Amino acid sequence: MPETPIDAMTEEQAVLELTRLADEIAHHDLRYHQQDDPEISDADYDALKRRNAEIEARFPHLMRDNSPSLRVGAARSEQFAPVEHGVPMLSLDNAFSDEEAVEFDARVKRFLRLDEAVAYTAEPKIDGLSCSIRYEKGVLVQAATRGDGKVGEDVTANVATIGDIPRRLAGTGWPDVVEVRGEVYISHEGFLALNAANEAAGQKTYANPRNAAAGSLRQIDPRISAARPLRFFAYAWGLISAPFAETQWEALQKLKAWGFPITPQSRRVEGVEGLFEAYRVMEVERPKLGFDIDGVVYKVDRLDWQQRLGFVTRTPRWGTARKFPAQQARTLLEAIDIQVGRTGALTPVARLTPVTVGGVSVTNATLHNADEIARLDVRVGDTVILQRAGDVIPQILAVVAEERPKGAAPYVFPHECPCPLKTPVVRETTATGADTVVRRCSGEFACPFQKLAHLRHFVSRRAFDIEGLGEKQLVAFHERGWINAPADIFRLHEKREELLATERYAETSVKNLLEGIEARRPIALDRFIYGLGIRHIGETTAVVMARGYGSVAAFLEAMDKVAARDPEAVEELDAMDQIGAAVIEAAAGFFAEDHNRAMVEDLNGQLRVQDAEKPKTDTVVAGKTVVFTGTLERMTRDEAKAQAERLGAKVSGSVSKKTDIVVAGPGAGSKLKTAAELGVQVLTEDEWIAMVGG
Repeated sequence: MPETPIDAMTEEQAVLELTRLADEIAHHDLRYHQQDDPEISDADYDALKRRNAEIEARFPHLMRDNSPSLRVGAARSEQFAPVEHGVPMLSLDNAFSDEEAVEFDARVKRFLRLDEAVAYTAEPKIDGLSCSIRYEKGVLVQAATRGDGKVGEDVTANVATIGDIPRRLAGTGWPDVVEVRGEVYISHEGFLALNAANEAAGQKTYANPRNAAAGSLRQIDPRISAARPLRFFAYAWGLISAPFAETQWEALQKLKAWGFPITPQSRRVEGVEGLFEAYRVMEVERPKLGFDIDGVVYKVDRLDWQQRLGFVTRTPRWGTARKFPAQQARTLLEAIDIQVGRTGALTPVARLTPVTVGGVSVTNATLHNADEIARLDVRVGDTVILQRAGDVIPQILAVVAEERPKGAAPYVFPHECPCPLKTPVVRETTATGADTVVRRCSGEFACPFQKLAHLRHFVSRRAFDIEGLGEKQLVAFHERGWINAPADIFRLHEKREELLATERYAETSVKNLLEGIEARRPIALDRFIYGLGIRHIGETTAVVMARGYGSVAAFLEAMDKVAARDPEAVEELDAMDQIGAAVIEAAAGFFAEDHNRAMVEDLNGQLRVQDAEKPKTDTVVAGKTVVFTGTLERMTRDEAKAQAERLGAKVSGSVSKKTDIVVAGPGAGSKLKTAAELGVQVLTEDEWIAMVGG
């Protein structure tokens, strides 16, 4: 069966599909950004993110807090010290056609209310590893990878070995503090030489230049990085102590004057026709560049307009990446394996006869789900057509039916989980009883795959961030029976002598591990909530819930009531901003299970969960609950919400008896009517702005 068309989706189907997409994209983010070992092609990955965005556009109230729209990259590796970026390193939305480039230009003009043509820069999208380099008084003091966008990896010593990167800035006019950002890459020539040398020495070879660059920069020994042919292009900046340019184009010229290479193919263009022309030229020049690019980045040139345009979640309104089309090849499908994710979802993976696509050898491809296998009618032994766009593993587009070997049998999706317990696999259904594409292991925490995945989530960067306790350690400790639930981590000190007797664990490493665990006994409430791994409750929703309840005691009391379907508790949770039926159902289902509740109580007993940060109390709207409805004309809805939260107000998505203020613009509907019925104060946008002081 083909995927359900988005315009025909029910809300229940949308919730389930967004869940699947969030889990799958998070997995691939980790493989690509942290492990330098991607499993799917750029085209496949872009298709997942595109489908997610289109579903969210149709059902905006279902946007998940762990939506790929809100994420950048993946958590840093544990082998490097953390570096918090002065300004987050965010990612760009993608465009795939002239029509989408036209719409990007139109959105910019609508937002800025312009009739004139907008000037843009068009820059090659370098396929490497993003890096931020901090200079103080012109001297290089620190360098970091992107990481998860907020915290990256300290690679200062390695970056200092790259000849393209100045240790001291040239010229004049640079701010006292500036984070110069760009891409570390390896040229085609350098890539071939590196692989040839490694092969001759019996060492690891790389699949493509991007992986080679990432692997070379992220070396523990800087001498290895120094021996690799790493290059750098500068194209942006992060934290700065003072402005240094008025346009993107001027900024690029300043970066060049300070000693950084910038891409010579970059150009300044006017209007949408300029975007088209830059793309066509770059597409023709691409094979001759000597380094990999996978598209063209469009940025609004004027920096004051960039400031006004701002961001949507974690992507800027002022820029987009126009991606190049995919490449294709043919190969044999040798086997179909099953992988089990954190939520128990079973994902089939095609194992392929290695084939070179655009200079890259690929061996695996995701088959998404059982319905996709049935739609393609793909069988072991088939010749399949692959597609890739960039440097990683492709997706299977079709089967070459006339080349199918005799006796090739249709693939039978497993009815049991591949875990040792062989727990049954069930197909999820919607509230109306309709089948979905998702098949899950019913074992929950009893399934070893899910248990380990939950534990990995628990110790991850955005959850408890326990230094020194990564996947290898979790697997080893779980196999020894030391860690079966999160609370067991905080009892690991009882195994100190056994740890010391374990291979690769000496006094210092055991001391560091146990200290890293102890450092997380005091934990922020939002991290505690996120770390529980409840479906639909990710980082952003955890922050909303933490602010809403304030303390762990209040949170757990409320969750028990939600699990019991207490109307007031459900209404209170539903009134929190961006929380709806999916979160309520997930929370109720989780806390209704006795073993989950016992696990949470056991964990809470090991911790000192800190109360949420207190909101401002010295503003006119501090502590009040505000609802925005209708069309706002002087600011966007997101800007208004952010402003209210900065001033200590709680922003809700629905009007109730607990609402204090409704800010209504033109087109306000049922919320305005409810406010009138409840006697809630209603303000126009101008009245709101006057109340809060601009």
